[in-house]
Amino acid sequence: MKDIKIREITKNDTNWIIKFITENWGSDKIITRGKIYHVKDLPGFVIIQNKEIIALILYSTKGHNCEIISMNSKKQNKGLGTLLLNHIKEHAKKIGCIRLWLVTTNDNLSALRFYQKRGFIIKAIYPNAIDISRKLKPEIPLVGKDGVPLRDEIELEMSL
Repeated sequence: MKDIKIREITKNDTNWIIKFITENWGSDKIITRGKIYHVKDLPGFVIIQNKEIIALILYSTKGHNCEIISMNSKKQNKGLGTLLLNHIKEHAKKIGCIRLWLVTTNDNLSALRFYQKRGFIIKAIYPNAIDISRKLKPEIPLVGKDGVPLRDEIELEMSL
């Protein structure tokens, strides 16, 4: 893609991020492994093209671990996810992380394919974990992508 730039999220991006995540995920809260994240509080990076944000990645660090909380793009299959993933990998290494990880759901076959093609391995499967998440975020649907029942969390990781 031409004329793109990756930069850190700023306070000026907050309203756009909240709106974009809410439109795509039903709320500005993201739940992983029973923990609530509010997107306005998360660090991350955006891709800008022609002065417009077209993709973002949000993350959280704890110790030597960097968790990808959400990665989203307005344009699919254009290499934006790979750009963001490579950027967060380098950033995580720079700040001393040795593990990059994320949680997705059993219905998100495109995410499972994407991350595994880029070196992530499945670390754990948490059967029926979405039941816990629904208590924290009731707007999580019962049925996910392609009509697949939304039940399980799948943890993927890579060493840095």
